[in-house]
Amino acid sequence: MEDQLLANQNDYLEAGIHIATKVKTPGMKKFIYKVREDGLYLLDLKTIDSRLRTAALMISRYDPKDIVITASRIYAIVAAQKFAEIIGANFKKGRVTPGIFTNPNRPDFMEPKLIFISDSRNEKQAVKEASKSNIPIIALSDTDNSTKYIDLIIPINNRGRRSLAFAYFLLAREVLKARNEIKSNDEFKYQVSDFEAKMESKPKQ
Repeated sequence: MEDQLLANQNDYLEAGIHIATKVKTPGMKKFIYKVREDGLYLLDLKTIDSRLRTAALMISRYDPKDIVITASRIYAIVAAQKFAEIIGANFKKGRVTPGIFTNPNRPDFMEPKLIFISDSRNEKQAVKEASKSNIPIIALSDTDNSTKYIDLIIPINNRGRRSLAFAYFLLAREVLKARNEIKSNDEFKYQVSDFEAKMESKPKQ
């Protein structure tokens, strides 16, 4: 069924995938479902789900070696790196160096055909580089993120540890299904916890 969600609604809610910030940019306004009493914006779950589905289909059409996944925040780095590893894509951690996609004379020059951004605010340089080279951009975007140059926006809580882990878990699973590398959810051998940054335990007093 097309209207069936990729995951149980309660799992989405428990991951806090829909809980955004108290700030909204003009481009993100249309994705807001409502405002909580504490002022936090809530994103529409069905839109999140359908955009994750669309992103996975889009990613599956590209050769993995032509895809670059970027992440700069610690929670995103762990989840995005696992995602890149599973689908066979390239992974760029931290700030993207100016010229990496635009200057062929650089030793680290890359010519990706698709860029996946974990946070368009933190990874502005990656967006700038990709837009200069007309590379399609998919981005996980919170309500305070700029949507300029983004080709496919996935409205999402892109700061939360569990939210990011769950989003990248679903994306990895759906990409493999779209590529026919697995036939069903049951064949996906990973858990959400595999994408989740481990919390450092506090030393005992």
